[in-house]
Amino acid sequence: MTSVHAEDNNSLPPVNRLILNEISSMPSGGRYSTSAAANHALQGAVTTSSEILRVDGFHAVPSYCSGATYLVFLKTLSALQSNHQLSLTPETVTALKPTGQPDGRGIWGRWNANGPGTARLFYELGLGPNFTDLQRALPGDFLKIFWNDGIGATEHGHSVIFLGTEEKNGIKYLKFWSSNIPGGYGEKVVPQSRAHRMLFSRLEHPENINRPLPRTDSYLSSMEHRSSSPAEMAEKCGILR
Repeated sequence: MTSVHAEDNNSLPPVNRLILNEISSMPSGGRYSTSAAANHALQGAVTTSSEILRVDGFHAVPSYCSGATYLVFLKTLSALQSNHQLSLTPETVTALKPTGQPDGRGIWGRWNANGPGTARLFYELGLGPNFTDLQRALPGDFLKIFWNDGIGATEHGHSVIFLGTEEKNGIKYLKFWSSNIPGGYGEKVVPQSRAHRMLFSRLEHPENINRPLPRTDSYLSSMEHRSSSPAEMAEKCGILR
């Protein structure tokens, strides 16, 4: 396979480089599961103390896709904090911990929601742009892949971190990292044609994680029971054209 979209890491935005670095510190494998045990493991991987956020992905086994990408998001914030590039308020540190919040509630409840959870969070807090154009994507961007045309209750999707595109024998492929079925944490390559829709989110303003957030987002909470349209999703997430 020849890469046609992979970037030299040194040319990437600093936060994208950091995200890719944090992926390298995550476990490999460990099995994919959406069980209560996986949720408990995710919660145990994140510890908070006053203003300090600590994340140990090796505790989060087994795992699932949104939990995997959320841990890398938190590890990125934690690394910026350790490098004195980001200050987190005690309220933010507490809010970042996943505690089983339902879809649409709090930070984790938004990230884990059906539909454009991560993108909606990015838009609400001003963390960075959301876009659908694959040509704009860079390794280290967060990505929601929709495997079917549904958005919300009828969707089949995957939360991943984009790594690039590849081509072999005239077929274009997507390369990404996540917790994947069945093995768990790791990279995966799939034909680009499998993705019915892609929504990228680039972390450009991590400092905005400290902004106040309504307790619940009614749009995302409603995605458990209804479907959204591409136009509504674009409006709710400020998707760049």
